[in-house]
Amino acid sequence: MEQPQIRFAKTSDGVSIAYYAIGHGPAMVQMSALPATHIELEWQVDDMRKVQELIAATGTLVRYDGRGFGSSGRGATDFSVEAMVKDLEAVTDALSLQPFVLTAATHMAIPALAYAARHPERVAALVLWLGMARGVHLGSGRGASWEELARSDWELFKETLGHWIGLEGPSVQAFKRLIDESATQEQTGAFFDAVRNWDVTEMLPAVTAPTLVLGRREIRYPAPEVVRELAAALPNAELVTLEGSSMAFNDSGFTAAVIQFLVRTVPNRVLPIASRASTPVPGGLRTILFTDIVGHTEMMQRLGDAKGRDVLREHERITRETLKQHGGAEVKTMGDGFLASFGSVTSAMECAIALQRAFAVHTESMPEPLHVRVGLNAGEPIEEDGDLFG
Repeated sequence: MEQPQIRFAKTSDGVSIAYYAIGHGPAMVQMSALPATHIELEWQVDDMRKVQELIAATGTLVRYDGRGFGSSGRGATDFSVEAMVKDLEAVTDALSLQPFVLTAATHMAIPALAYAARHPERVAALVLWLGMARGVHLGSGRGASWEELARSDWELFKETLGHWIGLEGPSVQAFKRLIDESATQEQTGAFFDAVRNWDVTEMLPAVTAPTLVLGRREIRYPAPEVVRELAAALPNAELVTLEGSSMAFNDSGFTAAVIQFLVRTVPNRVLPIASRASTPVPGGLRTILFTDIVGHTEMMQRLGDAKGRDVLREHERITRETLKQHGGAEVKTMGDGFLASFGSVTSAMECAIALQRAFAVHTESMPEPLHVRVGLNAGEPIEEDGDLFG
């Protein structure tokens, strides 16, 4: 996918906000991850670009740089919640967006919540990753360590932040350059000072949009109880706590939780992961689905070849019928598992959900349980002799 064309919107207080919109169909707007944001240079960070391309392949992705950072007006000094909302209003007004999905992470959840409270008719759903309602949490726990590092050792802060958010290899150095171009140490310090005063707790009852609050069990910034408190204070929220301690938001657990939430709560006409019969992903991108029977070897030893084979036939029957219903192409079977290919991220996800439901129904009615793992991965595999590699 070609690098997006950067456009500019003017806020009500006169600040130029750089943004892009790529893809077609219902929109997902990502709040800028201040202070580390530069929507032009993020396309040179492989790990970041791939995530954006996948989202844009199934809807319209809207990204922007907040005031004072990246390609937006660099002279801005107002970093209040009100100012952050003005940035978002400028972009959504410029694009004339109708109900859309709004996503934000950590402290940027605060202005996202403020926008949703003021514009309930425009927000179809909220997805908040490690969200909080008060900026004071930025200065506690690990957040305090990051803030201190940004003020005391700017070079180490830039490099460490890339690893913290899940980047690897060359992407870390590319991300470090992105921060160099997007912000100064002084700007970052001023921004952190402003965030400490952010507080939208009184607005939370007015946030009526379905909201997914995502956390990780072992992450200390923000603390798990902060994420839980946010979910409990919202009138229409659900909390999903993922395992692990990574800040990365592009793993399979995160993706599955978001897609299941949106398919369940957002009408098809505003679903940013395309319609149920979504169009294939362009280019060489495919979504690969794997199945694997849990405890297959032990089951065969326990049941013997004949009865064990009967269970395998049920696995094959259920899998092939479900693949056919969702447009999946069987690549191969490995006895206790399948490998299938989809041209649509949405179809693959819905097929995975349907498979788990079908296996659960089977297990309820049969003496031998059939527990099956289902995994998904999106990328550009190499096709060779009818098989896929990569």
